[in-house]
Amino acid sequence: MSPSQLFRILTHPSSWKRRPLFAVLLISAIAVTIGSLTTVAQNTRSTKVVATFLPMYLFTKAVSGASREVEILVPPNVTAHEYQASPSDARKLAQAQILVKNGLGMETFLSGLVANAGNPQLKQIDASQGIQALQEEDHGHSHGHSHAEGNPHVWLDPILAQKQVANIREGLIAADAGNAQTYRANADAYIKQLQQLDQEFKSRLGSVQGCKFIAFHDAYPYLARRYGIQQMAVLELPEDSISPRDIQRVIAAVKEYDVQALLSEPGVNDSRLQQISNDVGLPVKTLDPIETGSLDPQYYFTAMRKNLKTLEDICK
Repeated sequence: MSPSQLFRILTHPSSWKRRPLFAVLLISAIAVTIGSLTTVAQNTRSTKVVATFLPMYLFTKAVSGASREVEILVPPNVTAHEYQASPSDARKLAQAQILVKNGLGMETFLSGLVANAGNPQLKQIDASQGIQALQEEDHGHSHGHSHAEGNPHVWLDPILAQKQVANIREGLIAADAGNAQTYRANADAYIKQLQQLDQEFKSRLGSVQGCKFIAFHDAYPYLARRYGIQQMAVLELPEDSISPRDIQRVIAAVKEYDVQALLSEPGVNDSRLQQISNDVGLPVKTLDPIETGSLDPQYYFTAMRKNLKTLEDICK
């Protein structure tokens, strides 16, 4: 008997003639209703997953599909390097069951945020578990955003991205075995897309092995290593204005490494980089590290194919 049916019986005038029975039924109705509400609340909470930043959200949403609510911690228009945690973010983790992170030191803000959330039931999925990180090499030039655990930008390698998707799949299955079939099917479909992407990179970059570039963000060593191109140096530039000394640093690196291009990323001041381009006689191209962008899981493939076209153009 549902709570609503029981309520109609209890409110009928004839029920008041049998007060002892009425009291028993009333207590039962309250218990059933409270139990139903508790179950709904628990089920609602159990569906909540939080992913730290954009690539982790894209992979997690692709695997979970519609079976789980997935939220993103770092807004999709902010990089994880720039992100500053807020009290509302701690509340978000306090209400979540699962947290998906990249790991490898990418989310430096996370330990304090998790502690402030005070959620001992929060399960963490490390998407980079089992991946051997590349150490950040020093080419004698300044690096920005150093990471003690090695370079964390593994999601830009389609092969390592497959490993991350598999780790997320297994973590979700461990937390929610009832939806295991859904997670496996969704992960398999996404991994097949990643395999196809890998084949496209191999096919189109296979004839340009050894192509060299200089980046302004140390995001691309995994991508470069996978497909035989070389990130020769990472040059950190000031956020406001470029000095003659900055330009001389770039010119020296270009001469030292004989590179084909300078690689920037979306959102960087193009006019400043154009000044450098004119002085060194090299094009400045955009390569997307996929740290900001659309929340559609297919955005990963859109951005990566644009990256492939960029690399193909500068290396041919």
